Amino acid sequence: MNQTKNKNIIISGGGTGGHVFPAISIANAIKQIEPDSNILFVGALGKIEMDKVPAAGYQIKGLPVAGLQRRITFKNIVFIFKLLKSLRLSKKIIKDFKPDVVVGVGGYASGPVLYMANRKNIPTLVQEQNSYAGITNKLLAKKAQKICVAYEGMEKYFPEEKIILTGNPIRQDLLDQMGSKSEAAGYFKMDKDKRTVLVIGGSLGARTINQSIMADINKIGQSDFQLLWQTGKYYYEDAKAVVEKSGYENINVLDFIVRMDYAYSLADIIISRAGAGTISELELVGKPVVLVPSPNVAEDHQTKNAMALVNKNAAIMVKDCNAKNELVDWILNIVHDKEKLENLSKNIKGMALRDSAKIIAEEVLKLG
Repeated sequence: MNQTKNKNIIISGGGTGGHVFPAISIANAIKQIEPDSNILFVGALGKIEMDKVPAAGYQIKGLPVAGLQRRITFKNIVFIFKLLKSLRLSKKIIKDFKPDVVVGVGGYASGPVLYMANRKNIPTLVQEQNSYAGITNKLLAKKAQKICVAYEGMEKYFPEEKIILTGNPIRQDLLDQMGSKSEAAGYFKMDKDKRTVLVIGGSLGARTINQSIMADINKIGQSDFQLLWQTGKYYYEDAKAVVEKSGYENINVLDFIVRMDYAYSLADIIISRAGAGTISELELVGKPVVLVPSPNVAEDHQTKNAMALVNKNAAIMVKDCNAKNELVDWILNIVHDKEKLENLSKNIKGMALRDSAKIIAEEVLKLG
């Protein structure tokens, strides 16, 4: 009797939560379809994946790889040595683990691993999360069998015949839990009948967004909407002090929101950065959003992500450099513009792609 060999799958990449959490979602989806598959992660030493992946129940190997600096610096000599060592380690990992397929989710570690897999003629799949492809993924895609993307129009970066429009894997369970607005209002001790603006800047916070809110705290406090404000841990004490000093009671400031399902339920408008995973999540939430892209990311990809929505009238974008003067005024202008908000909501919902992790997992397993 023939027994089917359990598939060995390497998932490589990371560096940020935006890469790591989608990668874990893909791994979970693979396990749901084929519980006996063996999954090994390969990440960058010292990065977030080295903690988050084991916490999710998966084994991970670390590479000493780092990013290339865009200016002439001694760090680029170190980069070359780290890259060569990472290529040697990747070769050994592939030899020992014998993967049937290798997945790259972006980030430093995906480069050496996929490069060595391609040299060994092992099938590879690239997951590009942004609307603008980075240099590494453009190079890796030449030899990849499949390229899973989250945005239309990616044929300008990749061979069209390899592209599958899947969307980005996000916290599907979080969206499935979204309860009623009154339940959410009770949780946050806020008014269920008031318009609510939700501010999120990622778990670490977003300096510009926080400073923009603090600068216009009087405009917000004197308005007829309420603010649910996640500052991130680095900005919480300053924000809390500003709110307490102001005495306004329509502002609820938190360092981190545990129940994001409730926050999304309560929100009428969301202010956010424009990371790829965040945007994919916001598309499924379907609420009007004002995006303030971070300028401190490679190739300004957050602006390009935001513009993909703005061009379809699915979001409003405020440039980081203009946020202190414009962000709160934008909110005051649209918070009661029912027609504008309905259009934004309808259009962003129309861009949502569901079951992304499952679709990508199925493509991975087909290759193996």
